[in-house]
Amino acid sequence: MRLIVPLAALVPAVLASAACGGDDPVRERPAGAAGPATPSVPPAITVTPADGTAAARPDRGIVVTALRGTLTRVAARAGGRPVPGRLSADRRVWRSRWTLRPGAVHAVAATGTAGSATARFTTLRPAQTFRIADVTPLPGETVGVGMPLIVTFDRPIADRAAVERALEVRMSRRVAGAWRWSDARQAVFRPRRYWPAGQRVTLLAHTAGVRSAPGVFGAADHVAGFRVGPSRISVVDVRRHRMTVRVNGRPVRSAGISAGKGGTRAYTTTSGVHLTMAKGDPVIMTSDWMGVTDRRDPRYYRKEVRHAVQISASGEYVHAAPWSVAQQGRANVSHGCVNASPEFARWFYDQTLRGDVVLITGTDRPLEWNNGWGHWQIPWTRWVMGSALRKPAAATERART
Repeated sequence: MRLIVPLAALVPAVLASAACGGDDPVRERPAGAAGPATPSVPPAITVTPADGTAAARPDRGIVVTALRGTLTRVAARAGGRPVPGRLSADRRVWRSRWTLRPGAVHAVAATGTAGSATARFTTLRPAQTFRIADVTPLPGETVGVGMPLIVTFDRPIADRAAVERALEVRMSRRVAGAWRWSDARQAVFRPRRYWPAGQRVTLLAHTAGVRSAPGVFGAADHVAGFRVGPSRISVVDVRRHRMTVRVNGRPVRSAGISAGKGGTRAYTTTSGVHLTMAKGDPVIMTSDWMGVTDRRDPRYYRKEVRHAVQISASGEYVHAAPWSVAQQGRANVSHGCVNASPEFARWFYDQTLRGDVVLITGTDRPLEWNNGWGHWQIPWTRWVMGSALRKPAAATERART
């Protein structure tokens, strides 16, 4: 016999079973059963490189981005030193201004209108590095108005544009200037016109972390500065056998001189904008520069000269020449140097700063742009084309006076 139970009799049992869990039916969910998913909230701010990165590329810098809202404060440090950066106009992105120090721990803390973020990471330690081997002028040196800023590296630079971007020149009075690479290891900065007298110039080479070639990064930054003295410009007129010196535009001395006797290229004084490079008292001058070392050769000479101021790499000087005083102001009898009386040569020697301008006119032999500091031989438009960036250097914050 089949037992038939009325449906109504089952309803209370079902209801009682459903109610036995009280107000929290989740407690009775079998082990392993999935619950409702908790939606993930994306971060309000991201930092690149990410927290914990062990070998970040220093040339890629730091980027802090507000995914929601805007940034209110970003502080980055490397080894206890602040890392400068710039905030975008919409306050959504902050980027480090320069490349990062290699092999250094960096810490970033950022806050914004919708949240905050921190990150701590280490930049890679490169197997190969490059450094600045030399800067001319010397730190703190007072120089003439024609003086170039010459930066020499300890190895060839493949990515010259990257390195050039890291070379910041600050000035007490902003003037147009540009870099030009004379070769793979040397960059030269020159203003469009001579420096203003009294100018202060500071080089800040932010080269630490710059990638100059695959696997090669800048090892360190470099800072150097110099001051420009009075405008001292001398004009040597070879045809008139005369040298006139102007200081801050005013003629202060004029004297008869004797320049190269010509006849051959070797004995012809070069025309063009020369810069005073060095000076010595005395200087031994010989005919070795033209390959004459045999004392029996009539062209051979060896002389000790006083108050000698060098104006080219090919051996041209303004110096005392007591043996040619009678010809000074009348004839050109030298091997290419500018001969002057002992009194005038001593005065000029005492006044001269490296980088003073000596403009020589009246010969058919031009000074080569790479003969010493003959950089002013190159017109401004061509000079700029020698920049890896093909443009003048960006104006920067002024140097302290």
